[in-house]
Amino acid sequence: MKRFMLISVALACFAGANAQRRLTVAQDGSGNYQTVQAALDAIPLNNKKPLVVYIKNGLYKEKLHLDSGKNFVTLTGESKFNTILTYDDHPGKVSARGDSINTRTSYSFLVAADNFSASNITFRNDAGFTAGQAVAVEARGDRAAFTNCRFIGNQDILFMNGENSRQYYKDCYIEGTTDFIFGAATAWFEQCHIHSKKNSHITAASTPQNHAYGYVFNDCTLTGDSTLHAVSLGRPWRPYAWVTYIHCYMGQQIKPEGWSNWNKTESFKTARYFEYQNYGPGASASGRVSWSHQLTPAEAGKLTLKAVLGGKDNWNPGLTN
Repeated sequence: MKRFMLISVALACFAGANAQRRLTVAQDGSGNYQTVQAALDAIPLNNKKPLVVYIKNGLYKEKLHLDSGKNFVTLTGESKFNTILTYDDHPGKVSARGDSINTRTSYSFLVAADNFSASNITFRNDAGFTAGQAVAVEARGDRAAFTNCRFIGNQDILFMNGENSRQYYKDCYIEGTTDFIFGAATAWFEQCHIHSKKNSHITAASTPQNHAYGYVFNDCTLTGDSTLHAVSLGRPWRPYAWVTYIHCYMGQQIKPEGWSNWNKTESFKTARYFEYQNYGPGASASGRVSWSHQLTPAEAGKLTLKAVLGGKDNWNPGLTN
């Protein structure tokens, strides 16, 4: 009997420890917290164990931040269409501290921690079509993975910040107007849907010169509003921008030239822009700018998930979610 009681106590303690690694957010009070930020605040600094924040359906209008050091956190929504994290900051607004909002402070959700992942969530910035730069997610930590998520807004929606940040997006939907996927991180997009809402630019990479890779779009679908006909695959925010599209469907919205320069700078001379076996009405290589490149099969074969994101720690984001 005594042995049975000891085993029962041990199992109860084990169950309790596991329960503490999952926090539930529900606006109706049925979870541990009613706001997402309250749950993020509860995560200890220097966290080293996986912790799940489960978010029930609802529209959560909060300006969110996950501090650096609050690592190994996974956000899981009840459903990607009905679990919505949003805010509406943009240049022209003033923060609660009296500072003018700019691109870098306009985020709805800032992820500064490493080993972050999210699934089944809509991330939004509701600033509006003419508001200018209005970031939905700024991800600057290393080893960030998003699966089955939606990124909704207009200009500068997904800010992949941090030169040493590696990011992975799978089965995600991303829509915007100008430079709506941008930053210095190294990122892989797998079977994502990219939708343009303006004759402007999809990407604005600022890849460092000494980085071998920037953004890879693999097996993605590129669509646009029906009236669009002059969308570019990207323009170089910094001179050595690196972007590649592989086996992607490109709709009529993609302009024949494919790519654009950054205003009247000479960034195009060192931009690293590549395509390989894309298809659809916007995929023809015949009219592309002279400074973009069509990869050979051998060159394309070297662009693997492991080569691009593996790094010294052999990170495999396909196993993260």
